Amino acid sequence: MQDILINWAPQETRVAVVENGAVQELHIERTLERGLVGNIYAGRVARVLPGMQSAFIDIGLERAAFLHVADVNMNGGTQRGDHGPGAPPPPPIERLVFEGQTLTVQVIKDPIGTKGARLSTQISIAGRLLVFLPQDDHIGISQKIGSPELREQLRARMTVLVGKPEEGGGGFILRTNAEEATDDDLADDIAYLRKTWGAIRERSFKSPSGTLLHQDLSLTERVLRDLAHDATQSIRIDSRMQFDALKAFGEEFTPTSVSKLEHYKGERPIFDLYNIDEEVTKALGRRVDLKSGGYLIIDQTEALTTVDVNTGGYVGARNFDDTIFKTNLEAAQAIARQLRLRNLGGIIIVDFIDMAREEHQAAVLAEFRKQLARDRTKITVSGFTQLGLVEMTRKRTRESLAHMLCEPCPTCEGKGQVKTPRSVCYDILREILREARQFNPKEFRVIASASVVEMMLDEESQHLAGLSDFIGKPISLQAEATGSPEQYDIVLM
Repeated sequence: MQDILINWAPQETRVAVVENGAVQELHIERTLERGLVGNIYAGRVARVLPGMQSAFIDIGLERAAFLHVADVNMNGGTQRGDHGPGAPPPPPIERLVFEGQTLTVQVIKDPIGTKGARLSTQISIAGRLLVFLPQDDHIGISQKIGSPELREQLRARMTVLVGKPEEGGGGFILRTNAEEATDDDLADDIAYLRKTWGAIRERSFKSPSGTLLHQDLSLTERVLRDLAHDATQSIRIDSRMQFDALKAFGEEFTPTSVSKLEHYKGERPIFDLYNIDEEVTKALGRRVDLKSGGYLIIDQTEALTTVDVNTGGYVGARNFDDTIFKTNLEAAQAIARQLRLRNLGGIIIVDFIDMAREEHQAAVLAEFRKQLARDRTKITVSGFTQLGLVEMTRKRTRESLAHMLCEPCPTCEGKGQVKTPRSVCYDILREILREARQFNPKEFRVIASASVVEMMLDEESQHLAGLSDFIGKPISLQAEATGSPEQYDIVLM
């Protein structure tokens, strides 16, 4: 069973998805950093790159956005996603767009790190039950919807409801929650989406490039549209104003979820109900302790994320193989949860403890896949490699929790380590010798961190005195609180 907690503040909205008493997902939306996926802009082609079959599009953001040829709509021909084996290759990008051209584009991936947003000219607008494809005429059905017979029934109903092209046109995809929708519900969604697209088109004709034409729903509204389902018991929000707004939105677009909405009036902060802030703090660390005494080490890099499983202090089983097996089983559950909680994406390598028995490997992999099946994000697991590693991918949809809440350490500048005071002392001594060969000051003054100055006055005092005698100049020391132990200045007096 699932509970959803919404902690609202003017500057930030936080949503926690709790399953069986444990937080599984955390979504954060800051007023000044709201995600861009789903937004529709009037864009201008800034540069065409034939070698990459891509173009840079100016949509008014700090960095130019990126449009690949595979994401360019061909006016009813090849669509985004139809470039697989057997499909005709798309025309070259330089034949489709040109510099200075104005395009209506939609963000399909937020800017991540140094990469700009990814765009598509194949517009899609999500509603409560349907996704509208205004440039298409296809009717699709969510793959999660039941039997082939039911899918055909839904497609036939939609064909009648959509009507002829002159009645509005466009293609539609039925979302999973449309399985039991009535014709009136579907017709209402069709009318709403066509009206929304009409307003977007009208604004696009009047607006200059870089204008935001349509913004996707806020995080609280997406809770009702995307996160709530039949297994959701309650959706609790701690703001009366936002509760009223969300209730009004739900009554219009997601009436089945309105009954689950609750205004939380408790004195304790809503996230304290499940110690969510404590879980978030743990999720920002490298080490995750397991109940058995084992632990995980999670390292997130630019290229991939690695997860290392260790037995730690667990010695519960009589047989060493059983100890490893039980630790790996527990780790499989914990890793699946951490991937969701931290929102880790891209390539992920899991180093389970080596297991001698193949049946143990199969059982751990089966448990891992079972736990990952609860994740709404697309995941591919390749199984164990020859080196005993599990390779998998998890689709990147937004910034990870660490990238959203943290920044590189100003002391180590993201390296995760700094030079020892002794190493810095030797750097300073070499620098003084280099300066003495080029300049002829009366004195050299070293300004460095207290730990470095203490090292030079104590353990390295003999080397400092020897250098002073060698260059024939006095060397004075001054301790100063610097931003990093590695920082120092040598002043020529």
